[in-house]
Amino acid sequence: MENRIKELREKRSMTQVDLAKLLETSRQTIISLEKGKYNPSIMLAYKIAKVFNKKIEEVFIFE
Repeated sequence: MENRIKELREKRSMTQVDLAKLLETSRQTIISLEKGKYNPSIMLAYKIAKVFNKKIEEVFIFE
């Protein structure tokens, strides 16, 4: 599954550490998400979308 996390994070001038702290997760999780190597739980996907004021389907591309 592809996502726009890196793009959205960079638009807000956030580091991976900043985003990880907001989501109460690790920087390693953010790295894995951005590389598409990890699919988040529905709760984590919801939190990510909420941080960026987007709907889940605006952050994650389901094919």
